[in-house]
Amino acid sequence: MTKLQEICEYMEQFAPQVLAEDWDNVGLLAGDGEAKVKRVMTCLTITPASAKEAIEQEADLIVTHHPLPFRALKRITTDSTPGRLLWELIGQGIAIYSPHTAFDSASSGINQRLAEGLALRDVVPLVAVDGAPDGTGSGRRGQLDRPASLQDLVDRLQQFLRIKHLQYVGRPVTAIQQVAVACGAAGEFLVPACEAGCELLVLGETNLHTCLEAEARGIALLLPGHYASERFAVEMLADELGHRFGQVETWASKAEADPLRWT
Repeated sequence: MTKLQEICEYMEQFAPQVLAEDWDNVGLLAGDGEAKVKRVMTCLTITPASAKEAIEQEADLIVTHHPLPFRALKRITTDSTPGRLLWELIGQGIAIYSPHTAFDSASSGINQRLAEGLALRDVVPLVAVDGAPDGTGSGRRGQLDRPASLQDLVDRLQQFLRIKHLQYVGRPVTAIQQVAVACGAAGEFLVPACEAGCELLVLGETNLHTCLEAEARGIALLLPGHYASERFAVEMLADELGHRFGQVETWASKAEADPLRWT
């Protein structure tokens, strides 16, 4: 029988906490390391819908990309959404683990997989992380085998993420060869991407002023959305956990969805 602590140890090897940002809240956030785990659900975020699914499907553990709690709580009550979700899940004995920014930066993490999905080569971290193992760090950058138009890369990213829409900054005919990627809300990676000589930064989302700054600096942006830029990886993580722990049933939440809609 698999113990929770065994899964936590594997997750630490897979996404070492040294890679997490200082402001983040990663690791085992609720649970008893000695508890037995038979069923694991992965998700991007614990929401009322995904929490309900975990309870109904009798999950023993949720591996969520975004932490719950994210910020420190002085009390756990049902008066707030984080408090209510924690109260419900803990009441059902469901543990919570979050790798978050450590998963973003890991050697087989989200940004690495985004880079591979775009067929980049010579991929290296965009920003070094002190004390991080080789091949890890924040964001990624690499190059295409041959220049491609921005429109070609729009099509490539849509196919990889299985999405129909995304936003972009730049001219569709612009030739691109040097590319940076940073999942989620990642506007802070614009300057490092420019300094590295990248012609394109692929990120989940950012604000208007960062888009205007990118336009002024002459670097293109692709913005598939925060959800799309990360959800694919928690689906892969469910498969990896199932492969690593053969006695544990794993699945990616079927109830969660992008809250943003396109008309």
